[in-house]
Amino acid sequence: MIRYELVLVPFLLAPSFALAQNTERDKKVKADRESFSGSTEWIYNDIDAGIRAAKTSGKPILVAFRCIPCEACHDFDEDVANRDPLVRDLMDQFVLVRIVYGNNIDLRRFQYDFDQSFAIVLMNADGTIYGRFATRSERPESEDISLDGLRAALGSALRMHKSLPEYEAALEGKKAVPGPYATPRDFPSLKGRYQADLDYEGAVAKSCIHCHQIGEAQRLAYRNEGKSVPDDVLFPYPDPEVLGLTMNPKKAATVARVMRGSIADRAGIREGDEIATLGGQPLISTADIQWVLHRFPKSGTLKAEVRRGEMRSEVDLMLAPGWREGNISWRVTSWDLRRMALGGMRLEPATEADRTKNGIGADELAIRVKSVGQYGEHALAKKAGVKAGDLLVAYDGIERAMTESQIFAHALRQKKRGEKTPIVVIRDGRRISLEFAQQ
Repeated sequence: MIRYELVLVPFLLAPSFALAQNTERDKKVKADRESFSGSTEWIYNDIDAGIRAAKTSGKPILVAFRCIPCEACHDFDEDVANRDPLVRDLMDQFVLVRIVYGNNIDLRRFQYDFDQSFAIVLMNADGTIYGRFATRSERPESEDISLDGLRAALGSALRMHKSLPEYEAALEGKKAVPGPYATPRDFPSLKGRYQADLDYEGAVAKSCIHCHQIGEAQRLAYRNEGKSVPDDVLFPYPDPEVLGLTMNPKKAATVARVMRGSIADRAGIREGDEIATLGGQPLISTADIQWVLHRFPKSGTLKAEVRRGEMRSEVDLMLAPGWREGNISWRVTSWDLRRMALGGMRLEPATEADRTKNGIGADELAIRVKSVGQYGEHALAKKAGVKAGDLLVAYDGIERAMTESQIFAHALRQKKRGEKTPIVVIRDGRRISLEFAQQ
């Protein structure tokens, strides 16, 4: 039985403690490889070997991408790695491949939400993707994914595999969309810094491109060229909550709740409905919904086929400009957004007491500075005079109410690196004007 432990990535730790943590991370990455050594069920870090095995056996492929040092999804990953009895019979019908580093991912073949530390792609040996599985959000892991949900996804993928000609046209939209970079190592911010393979004899964790670094590199490719960051890069893989949907993690693309007055509510989607297809693509999980939303334009009509008991119906989801702009502050890559847009500040909503005490209306900006970075470019706000506990009431001349995510969006759309950003904070009842440079 495969067993291993994980440790949290130390983003903002004191140097001596970070060094000790890095040493521990190296042990974990090496231990993971050792755990799978000699495995007859899993092919380790070799997608090409998995494809060859699938061509020989005729089986579909399950590719599990896992960032070992990241703690999120630890328990679920362990269940999958050990082929939990709830899903073992279905997993045995797949060629199983485990990829634990991002250096060599073929981005022309594999695209998913890189803010996740765990993701599954179910595919055919010819590259046809049956679906994606695993979702991460601001909610607890147990509210996003489950083994029951994985079982449903595996079953759906196996049905498609057995009747591929029937599904082939509908699956066309699940293919990765070609981009300018073949692998993560080709991004300008990562180029020349990493080798194709991990350095298992040295600082192995440091030699690895972690999943979140791919998302950061996508944004930096625009930011460092002085370009506005596109919406699908800034707000990637939108949670179905932007439509007003909370999905049931134990079923395949099944609605648990619908927010009253939301896009989905107006379209007629109801609790318990199964979204069979979205944008013409068959769905096997919430991650599949996110893939369709990720590729959808800034506005338009998104068609869905809904199953309600024995009935099937088509509904139109009307997506207006700005539809995808949900909360992204939970994402791992928001750490780098705070460096770029906020000089290292971390923000949280002000309380009603904060607003009342300072005479700030509900439609006016009021965000509490939860913390400020202490090192490098994350310390620019601190150097400018910002302190934890300050109340941010103006950003770049904007005084209307905004969330931290909306501030990110303004900065990465409107501001360039090096531009000064004026802000106003309230501290001990006094309004203080400060400024820092965008990064």
